[in-house]
Amino acid sequence: MNANHLVNTITRMVMRRVIGRGVNAGIDYAVNRGKPQAELTPEERAQAKAARQSMRTARQSTRMARRITRF
Repeated sequence: MNANHLVNTITRMVMRRVIGRGVNAGIDYAVNRGKPQAELTPEERAQAKAARQSMRTARQSTRMARRITRF
């Protein structure tokens, strides 16, 4: 294994984590509609909680679909 391959592998791993965190932060921002948690009304909090739950379910189903399509 040469140095270029090693650097590319590490760079890919770091970028995957950074991009994942950025995507998650953007989704959270969209769910809360740009407001801090303290400023949300109870209805907005319930809606944001439901949106987070559906987001979690969507992620789980995508993971399961990936596992199924491997074979």
